[in-house]
Amino acid sequence: MNVKQIYMDADALLEGHFKLSSGNHSQFYLQSAKVLEDPRTAQLLARALADEIKASGLEIDTVCAPAIGGLIAGFALAQALDVRYIFAERVDGVMSIRRGFEISKGEKVLMCEDIITTGGSAMEAAAAIKELGGKIVGVAALANRGFCKRQNSDITTKPNCKLPQNIPFFALEDFTFEMYSPEECPLCKDGSQAIKPGSRGN
Repeated sequence: MNVKQIYMDADALLEGHFKLSSGNHSQFYLQSAKVLEDPRTAQLLARALADEIKASGLEIDTVCAPAIGGLIAGFALAQALDVRYIFAERVDGVMSIRRGFEISKGEKVLMCEDIITTGGSAMEAAAAIKELGGKIVGVAALANRGFCKRQNSDITTKPNCKLPQNIPFFALEDFTFEMYSPEECPLCKDGSQAIKPGSRGN
């Protein structure tokens, strides 16, 4: 499966000057919402990701996704894995489990995002799961920005990766783009202004 081509065909691999959720800047941006607006494509990607997870032998009771970005990917993956699905959402800036969702002690939870950059949002949601007694057994995403090492990839983990090294991370493809702090961004120095097309801030 050519995941990069799927993103390109959906006009979801954007080129310009973007401000990422981390606050850093990049010339490229992955807009998974454009890919996932087609249910057939969402199912295709989720099944491929589920096949990889099943092949690993990982035991999963529940998939949990942080809102908003991971909602569709998480639901599609839970459906492909035939397990329960819940989501976490921000309340006063803190990821929380709401809406009557309950976690049993020791429940095996797989965190799911559409895209993993450093994994910060996934780990914020994971902290809420662990507070309720759940056990985080892995992380999954459709796409990996290349800061964290996924299964079956030769990319090395970067210092800013926030995913634990003792649990597996599954993703379909690595997208390794340069990322800059605002102070060091060459696009800013050329006079361009960053836009923020993601789920936070617009």
